[in-house]
Amino acid sequence: MIYGITLVLLSIIAVPSLVLSKKPNAKELLEKIEPYQGWIGLVFCIWGVWGLITGILNLGWLTKAPIWWITLMTGSFVEAVLGFMLGFGLMNKLFLGKNPDALEKAAQLREKIAPKQGKIGILGIIVGIWMIVASFLFTIA
Repeated sequence: MIYGITLVLLSIIAVPSLVLSKKPNAKELLEKIEPYQGWIGLVFCIWGVWGLITGILNLGWLTKAPIWWITLMTGSFVEAVLGFMLGFGLMNKLFLGKNPDALEKAAQLREKIAPKQGKIGILGIIVGIWMIVASFLFTIA
């Protein structure tokens, strides 16, 4: 359930135009979060990758609870992608430093997925809500 809740929150941060169209007063809150956006993105990217690793290490769940396993993998993937999108600038500064080839490859990857950030954010909200519901429906003993 925690994955679902955090995915919904991350998706809301990733799709500010959607939030602002529904609640105009949310602009102040989003402006307060903006300075921390890189760190939030970095943490969620790592958490999403960890979720993918967990899913791979627990392939046995695929036979016991296939819907939950697919849900975990999908949610973790969306979380990792949105985290990468939000934390891109900070990750470049921390990890790539002054390596121009790596910076260029990272920028090309971001350019490919940047136009899809809104759609990925909406998908994240949907998958996050489903993860919350699925956590009540499917338990792994």
